Amino acid sequence: MDIETPAALIDEARMAANIDRMQKHLSALGVRLRPHVKTSKCIEVARRQQEAGAKGITVSTLKEAEQFFAAGFADILYAVCMAPEKLDRALALIRRGCALTILVDSVAAAQAVVAKGKEAAHAFEVMIEIDSDGHRSGVQPEAAELIEIGKVLQEGGQHLKGVLTHAGSSYDLDTDEALQKLAEQERALCVRAAERLRAAGMACPEVSVGSTPTALAARNLAGVTEVRAGVYVFFDLVMSNVGVCTPQQVALSVLATVIGHQPEKGWVIVDAGWMAMSRDRGTQRQKIDYGYGAVCDASGQVIDGLFVSGANQEHGIISRRDGAADPGVVQRFPIGTKLRLLPNHACATGAQYPFYLAVSPDGDAVPWQRFQGW
Repeated sequence: MDIETPAALIDEARMAANIDRMQKHLSALGVRLRPHVKTSKCIEVARRQQEAGAKGITVSTLKEAEQFFAAGFADILYAVCMAPEKLDRALALIRRGCALTILVDSVAAAQAVVAKGKEAAHAFEVMIEIDSDGHRSGVQPEAAELIEIGKVLQEGGQHLKGVLTHAGSSYDLDTDEALQKLAEQERALCVRAAERLRAAGMACPEVSVGSTPTALAARNLAGVTEVRAGVYVFFDLVMSNVGVCTPQQVALSVLATVIGHQPEKGWVIVDAGWMAMSRDRGTQRQKIDYGYGAVCDASGQVIDGLFVSGANQEHGIISRRDGAADPGVVQRFPIGTKLRLLPNHACATGAQYPFYLAVSPDGDAVPWQRFQGW
């Protein structure tokens, strides 16, 4: 493979299979899929998700919203609680024709949205974030504050579009039973929040849930209107440890070149360090610690017994799992050998690159731009 390394590769066939799997699963459950594009930050990837049946997109930055809107994606959910100083930027995007939905999880944030809405004579589309698993943010579904937030928005002339939750603690699980239990908890608590708002006289048409593990584990999504998931498009080693994919389904890899050896340590040195793989060590606390990545041959087949055990800025250290010396590494992996390294966290590894190389089944590699920043 005549590609300058390190390079971020997308295996198009694997990605297409991942997209098809999630879309078919959620369509069968009768809900929309609103993919989270923060994983790829790539128009070409999102278009393939859209072509498969996805409705709208989820973003984590306003830059994502701006870039995707410019590329023709108009239905956008900004799924990070709104900072008041970003409201002008969001409003500018809306006034260009973007159907942007924003998020709050506190009375103070809702009041800031109302104040900006009155100042600008605009009614924002707003969702309230619900805490369904104690993961990060959101208001408790039974909290009095939930109703208060809704009333602030409604009485302030804003549109309460619905409720949203993200069961991020699913990343800490690794059995089907546990994932299905959390998926049901995520569904039930978000639906309960919507029911409370409706009972208090507020419209709450949308119920949005999702993480890749709970989306794939869900067996019942009654009361849910849409599911958000992101990393499923590529998958990664964290997701493999969670149990929702195998390493052979991971569509994103880093192509690296062998540049040295330490046979007495069993090491192979490659030109992909933590600047290429990212500092994410998300598998460290899971059942299999992949270090900085799993090791594959140039075709993407996993090489058992090896992993990226260490990384400096531009050097990756591939070791044997047993830590043994290996005089044969020089012959098996001569200088110039190309290897693919699977990432712990696809979002973090992708963020190291200005573009991907999409590799088709016939071996052609086409650059797909991705963007960075906020």
